Amino acid sequence: MVGQWTQEKDALKITIVTDAWEPQVNGVVTTMKRIRTGLEKRGYRVLMITPDQFRSVPCPGYREIRLSVKPYRKICRMIQQAKPDMIHIATEGPLGIAARRFCIKHGLPFATSMHTRFAEYIRMRMLIRKEWTCRFLRWFHNPAACTLVRTRTQLLEMVRRGFTNLKVWPGAVDADVFRPYSKDALAFPRPISMYMGRVAVEKSLGDFLDLDIPGTKVVVGGGPQLEKLKTQYPDAKFMGPKFGEELARLLSAADVFVFPSRTDTFGLVMLEAMACGVPVAAYPVPGPIDVVTGGTGALEEDLKKAVFKALAKESAACIELAGKYTWKRSIDRFISAQVAFEWIGEVPLRKGYFSEAEELLM
Repeated sequence: MVGQWTQEKDALKITIVTDAWEPQVNGVVTTMKRIRTGLEKRGYRVLMITPDQFRSVPCPGYREIRLSVKPYRKICRMIQQAKPDMIHIATEGPLGIAARRFCIKHGLPFATSMHTRFAEYIRMRMLIRKEWTCRFLRWFHNPAACTLVRTRTQLLEMVRRGFTNLKVWPGAVDADVFRPYSKDALAFPRPISMYMGRVAVEKSLGDFLDLDIPGTKVVVGGGPQLEKLKTQYPDAKFMGPKFGEELARLLSAADVFVFPSRTDTFGLVMLEAMACGVPVAAYPVPGPIDVVTGGTGALEEDLKKAVFKALAKESAACIELAGKYTWKRSIDRFISAQVAFEWIGEVPLRKGYFSEAEELLM
């Protein structure tokens, strides 16, 4: 339960702080929910600190995102009352900044993660120079004992930008939900080219919807640009947000999955499409470069060319590659990056820069 400990009393305790949470629908929320569930299944006690526990305001231009207002004192109380063994900060928003401040004030080790190409994302939305955003991100992440990034390409890019203590944390797909179904969920003219995910400016959906390609373009998902794009592209089919098996059946009905984003670090939706047997067309940028490999799609600066190349790919290669991205592997890597400390009464005492997994080997 959000805001309360789960699992057994004497289990290792981890606090996860994230500004991305329900009702948002995105890869960060999906990932953190699965990490929480996976940790609980392994016996950890998990405390989620999320925006719904604080007074918040909607993010300008993106009302689904809630920004917590003056959260520092409450976060201090929550952490001190909870006395976790480890703290993971998943986002760079108000909650993440407050939790980071608490850890640094008390000299505590903590881990962070980077889920988006934040500098590019901010530049698209607010026209802020990438150099300024990178400076903020280095300030935020470099004091962490470990910062998790989603791919090796992202890691190399962050190293060039002056980031330290980086470790690759692979994404994962739920193979029990995302698997091949029949093509009969959609009766539109083929080939069906599909995008699934947030409908927002940073996803560059216009690049997809402007393509002169045969068949039908389908968009699955919601977001701040949805109504505008419905009006702007009346020939496209907008299905709205879908979840679980219904989403997997829609994905399976597509002939190609088109991913026009240049700002994602990983692109979990690409794996979900592949798990359903659908090849991916994308730009050759971080995220797709790491995911769309081994005959699972096509990467081209000319997105139209990528679509036609991807249509010729076999489903079997997509399913095989997606099957390698398991939640067990992802959770193992997440655990190995966390760092532990102890509490003496009401005072946290730094225990050392090593993970639980490393400690067990000592």
